[in-house]
Amino acid sequence: MLIRFRAVAAVAVAALLTVSACSSSKEEESTAAGSAISAERCAENKAAGKITYLSGYQYQASASILEYVAAKKLGYFDDLCLDVTLQPGTGDTSQNTKLLASGKVTFSPVSQQDVLSANANGIKVEGISSYSNVGLEVLMTNPDVTDLKQLDGTTLGQKGSMPVGVQAMLVQAGADFKSIKQVVVGYDPTILPRGQVKSLTGFISNEPNQLKAAGKDVTVWRPYDYQVPGSLGAMAVNPDFAAKYPTAVEDFLRAGLHAFAYCEQNGAECVKAAADLTGAGYDEKQNLTIWQTEVGVIRDSAKAGTPLGTIDTANVTSLVTMLNTYTGTTIADADATAEFDGKFVQAVYSGDTLTWPAP
Repeated sequence: MLIRFRAVAAVAVAALLTVSACSSSKEEESTAAGSAISAERCAENKAAGKITYLSGYQYQASASILEYVAAKKLGYFDDLCLDVTLQPGTGDTSQNTKLLASGKVTFSPVSQQDVLSANANGIKVEGISSYSNVGLEVLMTNPDVTDLKQLDGTTLGQKGSMPVGVQAMLVQAGADFKSIKQVVVGYDPTILPRGQVKSLTGFISNEPNQLKAAGKDVTVWRPYDYQVPGSLGAMAVNPDFAAKYPTAVEDFLRAGLHAFAYCEQNGAECVKAAADLTGAGYDEKQNLTIWQTEVGVIRDSAKAGTPLGTIDTANVTSLVTMLNTYTGTTIADADATAEFDGKFVQAVYSGDTLTWPAP
């Protein structure tokens, strides 16, 4: 009897192991090894091949740059079976759009107004997300300027081109824009408190913070406060890639948005990742201030119930009006809205909650 029991028990154990093995096999089939998503979705994303992300300016801790550096460092792209390579940009937006259109890069942070301008010049890129309608470009003056009309006939310093949003703000404020002399200046913002220029263009998260750290008091004039549209943290993609690999586009944004939330709470860690990529000379303190400032603008301007990254078509048409008015373009509203596709951001949310990992 004992021998018979052992034989029966052995058969039972063998059967149990077989069932367990089958169950384990099915689980492995449903989830790709080394990833957090299904084998089917993993295969779709791997089919996209090498994905190249080109930053706006180096690995500066700006929105749409820092979170993608962090997504790479934290393994979020790997979790979604995306083969992403990061490349630092030079700050030349026109070059970024040309590389996007040619397919030499896949994704790049490009403002909505730059997407519109590129397409108006036959450079085909597609806008897929934007964090805020508040632009980064600002005008700075010394505190003695209390009305922008006081800048009539004075000297304005800019970095090589006049930000259209700043021009629109000056006109909206009643300044005589044509009377303002523009000079090209370098990247030292202390020329403003030293009196070498009466006003100076810059970015809300950069020069004002540098001057504050140096103990210099300046007034920051923001176009958004004059009902001038803009965009912050926008992302664009090569249109052919987006059409061929939609899940890869969705999951690229998903990884970035997931990392954005992480970096909101762990800014110094994310900045350290950017510093490691950059090497010597990266100012972690200044870059953390840049990140915190931009996140603050994004959250302060967010519309309740609107998921981060959502394309605001009303803002797009407002940008068209501004560009047509101040740059001489003749963009039609219908053409403009067709240059943006909000479905990729919509696909990564359940309501206003980001779905992580991918379904």
